[in-house]
Amino acid sequence: MAKAKIEPEKVVSSTTVYRGRVLRHKMMRVKMSDGHMYLRDTVEHPGAVALIPVLNDLVILIRQPRFAVGKVLFEIPAGTLEQGESLEECAARELVEETGYRAGNLLNLFHCYLAPGYSSEMIHFYLANELQLDKQRLDEDEAIQVCPTPMQKALEMVHRNEIEDAKTTIGLLLCQQYLEPRRS
Repeated sequence: MAKAKIEPEKVVSSTTVYRGRVLRHKMMRVKMSDGHMYLRDTVEHPGAVALIPVLNDLVILIRQPRFAVGKVLFEIPAGTLEQGESLEECAARELVEETGYRAGNLLNLFHCYLAPGYSSEMIHFYLANELQLDKQRLDEDEAIQVCPTPMQKALEMVHRNEIEDAKTTIGLLLCQQYLEPRRS
C-alpha cells in the first residue's frame, strides 16, 4: 500500500491576534495536502541563542526567576536575537549581560526548534570558552545569579531533574558529548 505524500500545510488566511515586544501570536487557516482546512495557532519568534560557558571544569549556570512557571530555574545563558543582529553578536552580548564573562572563542554546536507544534522559535547553541571576567550588564527587568558549577555536578542535576529547562538540558548534554573526547 502506497503512503500518501506529506507536504507542508499552505496558509489560506492569517490574522495577527497579538503583537508583543518579542512575540507575535497568529491564527491561521491552513489547507492540508488532502484538501482539508484547519485552524492553527502559532507564535512567531525571531530566534535565540543559548550558551554553554565553560571555564576549566566549571560551567557557568545562572539562576533566574521565570514568571510563566512560578519558579527560579537553573539555566544556561540565552537570549533573543535583536533585529539585524548576527547569531555571534547576540551570543557575545547575552553572555556578558547575563554572566559578566566575555568569550575568547564561540563555537556553534547545534540548532533546533524549541516547540514546533506552535512556535517558529529556532535556538542556536554555542560553546563559549576562553572566558574572561568582565562586568554583568543585566537588563532592567532581570534578576540573575551567576552560579559557576562543576560540569559533572551540572550533569547530575540534569539527571536528578533539578534542571528543568529544556535548552539547559540540551546544552549541557551536547557540551558533555563535545568535550569528553577532547579530555581523553
